[in-house]
Amino acid sequence: MQQLWTPWRMEYISSDKPSGCIFCSARARSDDHEALIVQRGARAFVILNKYPYNNGHLMVVPNAHSANLSELNTETQTELMQLIARAIEWLKIASQPQGFNVGMNLGKAGGAGVEDHLHFHVVPRWSGDTNYLSVLGETRTIPQMMDDTWTRLRQVIKQEQSS
Repeated sequence: MQQLWTPWRMEYISSDKPSGCIFCSARARSDDHEALIVQRGARAFVILNKYPYNNGHLMVVPNAHSANLSELNTETQTELMQLIARAIEWLKIASQPQGFNVGMNLGKAGGAGVEDHLHFHVVPRWSGDTNYLSVLGETRTIPQMMDDTWTRLRQVIKQEQSS
């Protein structure tokens, strides 16, 4: 049997878990870099997934704490879709993925890790990113550090805003 060492996971395992909603807590922070928020809108924001499926895995989250999409007003629903579209374009520039998975998991049975605050996942994909390591070793490789991903996405967003 081979072992795969992941010492960085110990910080998460041994840390105190925050009480309350992780998305509301992140939104309330003033340091976007520390909170992993790459863009804030009027009604929603885009945040890096701290435990990504792939490099650049983003989540688009409404400011309103709701588990039900139909409870959100039309303006918020519209902004969510606009931010999803923007996130895809930012990732195309920042990482040159070959495809995307976009979706949301609603409710525990639907696979939601955070059940009470809905959010959309935007996951960049590359040919071969689900290889033998994921299948046989139940392990994913993420080739870029979270801080580098955040920095690159912020550069892309700033360039877009200045043009």
